[in-house]
Amino acid sequence: MKKLLMLMITLGLAVIMAACNGDSEDNNNEEGSGEGDQSEQAAQQQQEMPEPDLENIPDVVAEVNGEEISAEEFKTTYEGQFQQMAMQYQMSGQELNQDELKQQIAEGMVSSELLIQEAGNRNLEASNEEVDEKLNELAQQSGIESKDEFISALEEQGMDEEEVTSQVQTQVKVDKLVAEESGDTEPTEEELQEAYDQFKSQQEQMNQGGEDGEQAEVPSFDEVKPDLKAQVEQQKTAEATQTIIDQLREDADVTINL
Repeated sequence: MKKLLMLMITLGLAVIMAACNGDSEDNNNEEGSGEGDQSEQAAQQQQEMPEPDLENIPDVVAEVNGEEISAEEFKTTYEGQFQQMAMQYQMSGQELNQDELKQQIAEGMVSSELLIQEAGNRNLEASNEEVDEKLNELAQQSGIESKDEFISALEEQGMDEEEVTSQVQTQVKVDKLVAEESGDTEPTEEELQEAYDQFKSQQEQMNQGGEDGEQAEVPSFDEVKPDLKAQVEQQKTAEATQTIIDQLREDADVTINL
């Protein structure tokens, strides 16, 4: 039932949130209302948290090379992301366009299914050790101390341990697929320096736009280098993943029924 949920969380959510946040920031910049109006609007919207609109969802939301993405799978994924997205939009004073969000989530689920299928076509495997390592990684990302606690948390949401393990096996296989295609993602010193220059410029602009008084000191390159390294590696992996998806989509038979 929920085979795509974890993949959506790990592969698609960041992309969807970035796109939606960008839209809301643009809209926010266009509005010229005063601070009092914005505060009043935000207060009103906090009292009017929207509900997910899941009426008229077709029984088959999408077909990917003959594999169906059911309404049940879509609704589970949509509900899993809707509340966070709605809260972010409320904080920005904007209204969430659920039709756009549905399309974005459907596209993300199609992309995930394409990756799952390609990993299967290549007969990629996931060992028990690799599954345990991924479980621990996901637990840490969720702020949970151990994989056992992570599994227990998912069981409270209605997923049994066998289902969790199956999803993580799939995630490991997809990770291997992306690693095969992306090659070496180790950042060069030039890339790290470029990332630091951007970070430093952003920090300096924030200091200039802040209130009068003591300005925050910008950390040195060596201090933030580990974080920059992780950021650049993540960017390279995301770009490689999107390249794979684009290539698979060219030859795929995809229908979205929303």
